[in-house]
Amino acid sequence: MAKLDPKRIAAFLDNPGATRAVLLHGDDAGLARERAEQLVRAVLGGAMDDPFRLAELSREEAAKPGALAGEAAALAMTGGRRVVRLREATDAHATPLKDALASAGEALLVLEGGELTARSKLRVLAEAAPDVMVIACWRERPEELAGTIGRMLREHGAQADAPVLGWLAARLGEDRLLLRRAVEVLALHAGPDGQVDEAAAMACVAEGVSADLDTALMAATAGDALAADRALDAAFAEGANAVMVVRATLRHVQRLHEASVAGGDSSALRPPVFFRHKPAFDKALRIWPPAALEAQGAALLEAERRTKTTAFREVHETLARAGIAALARQAAGLARR
Repeated sequence: MAKLDPKRIAAFLDNPGATRAVLLHGDDAGLARERAEQLVRAVLGGAMDDPFRLAELSREEAAKPGALAGEAAALAMTGGRRVVRLREATDAHATPLKDALASAGEALLVLEGGELTARSKLRVLAEAAPDVMVIACWRERPEELAGTIGRMLREHGAQADAPVLGWLAARLGEDRLLLRRAVEVLALHAGPDGQVDEAAAMACVAEGVSADLDTALMAATAGDALAADRALDAAFAEGANAVMVVRATLRHVQRLHEASVAGGDSSALRPPVFFRHKPAFDKALRIWPPAALEAQGAALLEAERRTKTTAFREVHETLARAGIAALARQAAGLARR
C-alpha cells in the first residue's frame, strides 16, 4: 500500500480498516509512539487492558522464527480483533513480517521502526506490501509544531495567539508525551475564556529545562561563555535534546535581530522578553549588529538541518554545544571592540 498521504493520516489512525500492518518510522519517536497508541485505541476501544487482545513483543521475541506470524494468526479468547505491537522494529524483522503477512490472521501489527533509511529491508518490504501502511513520523518544523500545540490546546478548550504558540514551540520540545503534559498544564491555568496569554505561557513553561536553556542563550549572546556552558549542561541534564537547543537558539537570535533592526528596542517584541532575562537581552542588543545576527541565524539554520540528517545523538549534542559556544565567542569579541 506504500506510504500514506499526510492528509489522510488522522482519518486512518482513527480507522485503519482491514490493513494488516502499519510501519511507523522517522526521527520523532514521540510522534510514532503517539500514533501507535492511537491505532491501538482505534482497534481495541475500551479493551486496551485486555491481555488476550493486545500482545507486545520485544525486539528479540519478534525476531524469533514464527513468533510474529503466530501472534498475527492467534485469536482472542474474549473475541474481537487483536493488536500485536513491536516498539523497536529493525531490518531483522523484515522476514518475520513477510511470514506474518503470508499467514492467516486478522490481527493488526503495529511496528515502530525508528529512523529507517529508504533502502531499509523492513521499509522496502512494507512499502511494497499491498496490505501494509507506512507512515513517516518526522520532527516538525517550528511553524508546524506551533500548529500542533494550537490543536492540542483546542482539544482542551483553550487557545493561544500565534506569537505565544511560536514562543511555546521554541521551548517545549518535540517529545509528544511531554508536550501533551505541558499543554494540559497550560490549559488548566488558562483564564476563564481559555486564552493562554504571554504571562500564563511564561509562568508555566519558563522553568526547568526551558529556564536553563534561556539562561544559556542569554549568557551566550552577552559573551559569558562560562555561564552559558554551565546552564547548557543543566538543560541537557534536565532532559533537553539537541534539536530543541538548536531551534531555541535560532529563535533567540531571530528575536534579537528583530529588535535590533527595530532600533534596539526589545519592549515591542511579542511575546515579551521574560523580565528576568531582559537585562541580558538588552546587553546583547548593544553588542550585536544586525548583520552579525543575520549571519548567526544562517549558521543555525544549517546546524538545524544537520541535526535532522545525522543519526547519532552524540553528534547532535556536539552541534548544539558548538552553536552556543560560537555565539559566546563572537559576543565576547564584539563587546571588546
